Amino acid sequence: MNKTYFVLSILLIFTLASCNSNGKSKNDQSINQVFEIDSLPIKDFVAGATPPFKECHASTLVKLKDNDFLVAWFAGEKEKNDNVAIWLVKGRPNHWSPAKKIAKIRNDAHWNPVLFQSPEGKIFLFFKVGKEIEHWETWVKTSDDNGENWSEAYELVKGDKGGRGPVRSKPIVLSNGTWLAGASHEYQGYHVFTDRSEDKGRTWTATPYLALADTSLQNKELIQPTLWESKPGYVHMLIRSELGIICRSDSKDYGKTWAPIYKTSLPNPNSGIDVTQLANNVLVLAYNPDNRNDGDRAPLLLGVSFDNGITWPKNLNIEKGKGDDEFSYPGLISFGDTVAVCYTWQRKNIAFWMGTKKDLIQ
Repeated sequence: MNKTYFVLSILLIFTLASCNSNGKSKNDQSINQVFEIDSLPIKDFVAGATPPFKECHASTLVKLKDNDFLVAWFAGEKEKNDNVAIWLVKGRPNHWSPAKKIAKIRNDAHWNPVLFQSPEGKIFLFFKVGKEIEHWETWVKTSDDNGENWSEAYELVKGDKGGRGPVRSKPIVLSNGTWLAGASHEYQGYHVFTDRSEDKGRTWTATPYLALADTSLQNKELIQPTLWESKPGYVHMLIRSELGIICRSDSKDYGKTWAPIYKTSLPNPNSGIDVTQLANNVLVLAYNPDNRNDGDRAPLLLGVSFDNGITWPKNLNIEKGKGDDEFSYPGLISFGDTVAVCYTWQRKNIAFWMGTKKDLIQ
C-alpha cells in the first residue's frame, strides 16, 4: 500500500465513521442526544393535548443553559378579556411541564410576553397589562434559577403608559454590551422606536420615534420591530406593517439613531414576525407570506438570507395551512446552527418546531 492510498483510506474510514445509517453527522447525533429525540426537525405542542384555557396567543421562548426551554404566552377566555394571564412551561420536546399561570397582577388583560436571558443567565419575563393597547403598562418578573422561582412583578418604567421595553420580540445584546429592545406605540397613530439599557436592564432609555422614508408610510400601522446586529454598531430591524409588506430600518451607531423606515419586498399580512442570526451573518425569519393587510396567517415560513436581509432565497414551510387557519406570532431563537420557534397554533395551543440550518436550506 503506497502512502497516498493509505491516507485516502484513512480519510474514507473517518468520513464513514462520522455518519450513522441515515447519513447524519456526529454533530446531528449530539443534538439529538442532548434533547432526547430521534431526529431533527421536530414539532411538538407545549400545552398538552387538552390545554387548560380556551384561547392562547403570542408565544416567546428562551433556551436555558441546561438545554431545557422556557416558553410563555398569554391565554384565557379570549384576547383582551380581563381573565387573560401569562402562562409558562419548561422542558423540551415531548417532555414539557404542565402549563401554569406565571403572571396575573390584576383583573385586566395581559399581553405579549417576552422572555430574555441575560449573558449572566438571569431570565427576564416582560409582559404588557391593560384593557387597551394605548394604555399598556410594561411589567417584569425575573428568575435566577432557570425559571423555577420568580420575583414579584414590577413596572419596567413606573407610571409609563403605552408600553416600554420589548413590545413583542426578544431584546438583543449588542457587541458593546448594550441591551436593545424593539418597541412601538399604538396611540395617536403608530410609532416605532427602540429602548436601550446600558446597566443590565435596571434602567431604560427610549429613542425618538423613527422617521418615515416616504409619504406612503404616513398614518400606516408600523409596529413590533425585530432586531439583529450585523457587525459592531450596525443594527437593523424588520417591522410588521399593514402595507402588505415588511418594512425596515438601519442604524450605524448601536441603535441610538435610525434611518427612516422604508419598504422591503417581503410580504406581510399585518401579523407578527421574528428574526434570529446564525453564524456568518446568516439570518432566519419567521413570517406569514400573504401580501394583503389582515390577510391569511397561514402558512408559516422560515426564510433564510445570506446577504444581511436583502434577499431571502430559501424558505421552509413549517405549517402549511390555508384560509382561516392561523399559525402566527412566532418567537424565534438560535443556538449554533439550530433554530427553535414557537408560534400560535389555531389559537388553541402553542406549537414548537426545532431544526438545523441544513433543514432550512436543503
